[in-house]
Amino acid sequence: MTSTSVTHSTIDAVWRMEAPRLVAGLTRMVRDVGLAEDLAQDALVAALERWPRSGVPDNPGAWLMAIAKRRAIDLFRRNERLDRKHAELGRELASEQATTPREFDAAVDDVIQDDLLRLVFIACHPVLSTEARVALTLRLLGGLTTDEIARAFLVPEPTIAQRIVRAKRTLAEARVAFELPVASELAACLSSVLQAIYLIFNEGYSATAGDDYLRPGLCDDALRLGRVLAELMPNEPEVHGLVALMEIQASRSRARVSASGDPILLLDQNRALWDHILIRRGLAALVRAKLLGGALGPYGLQAAIAACHARARTAEETDWEGIAALYDGLAEVAASPVVELNRAVAIAMAFGPEEGLQLVDELMSEPSLKSYHLLPSVRGDLLAKLGRLDEARHEFERAASLTRNARQRKLLLDRAAACQVE
Repeated sequence: MTSTSVTHSTIDAVWRMEAPRLVAGLTRMVRDVGLAEDLAQDALVAALERWPRSGVPDNPGAWLMAIAKRRAIDLFRRNERLDRKHAELGRELASEQATTPREFDAAVDDVIQDDLLRLVFIACHPVLSTEARVALTLRLLGGLTTDEIARAFLVPEPTIAQRIVRAKRTLAEARVAFELPVASELAACLSSVLQAIYLIFNEGYSATAGDDYLRPGLCDDALRLGRVLAELMPNEPEVHGLVALMEIQASRSRARVSASGDPILLLDQNRALWDHILIRRGLAALVRAKLLGGALGPYGLQAAIAACHARARTAEETDWEGIAALYDGLAEVAASPVVELNRAVAIAMAFGPEEGLQLVDELMSEPSLKSYHLLPSVRGDLLAKLGRLDEARHEFERAASLTRNARQRKLLLDRAAACQVE
């Protein structure tokens, strides 16, 4: 590997670490998230041009911030139609220029932490669509390029680029301030943030479409974002609940696919392959959520369910009655057809497939599950356990026709074939 390629790899690593703080700090200064990202990108281009010749500076984050601030000052000075506000911003930036190294030396400084937290809430602001929140979060806080986001979600790069551009325009038109939500709005805004992070994780945990069952990179990105959020909001139990859920779910990654990349169902997994470091981290986060007081929220309850699986040394030792009770609680605080489907599975495991099938059959007319491949998949599994193999085969085939993931489709067709009545 050449010295230039080593430097470029270093720049990429530095960018992933520093980009969120850089954009957050610049947004506070220029009051425009779109302009802040443009300035940060200009600084990255400058690093790509200069560092291969001069070497990576001792404090790369401070160097990038200094370049971005200088570009901002030049931009404001070049604008012949400067209004008073822009003139004030220009003076503020110029006066702050000398303090940049000190700011970045103190990486956990309250100002930087606050800036990051504000950026989290801007990227996931309820005024944006869910798709826009996910794309903007990965771009601003995950440090991913537009191409990387597009490849992760299997959509054309121009589509992601348009989502990001529209998101910035929407934020500007709505005049979303770079500030933390007031107390009365915090719950709704935080829910939006948690949803975006969990959507990113889920796409990595079980890919919607394509040839790969898992996309570990997205799980890693979501986990990193969740951990950062937990540091920024240490007194929010649902933040720790989400982190606990993702840590425990991610612990199974190596056991969830075969050497050829095919899915392995939970009860068939080799639990020796589960990552016990991640499990311990997840259980600790769950304890932290509980210690903050009050009843567990939706993410905390899902984490508690995941913890039941994590504590079982074998599939047979799983506390299915406890899991069913937790799903009862989840249905009370976050009722949805998908929750009811998962609850039916737990009840089937705890009390027999007949009881589970009865609940699943009640969901067959649910409009929101019409194209959800896991509904016929679960029904097929329960029918197979009851010996109704021909019906089970039809359900597995229907489930296979609904999924857009090639690995998932193959698994379902293999299960259908196993139900073939001779």
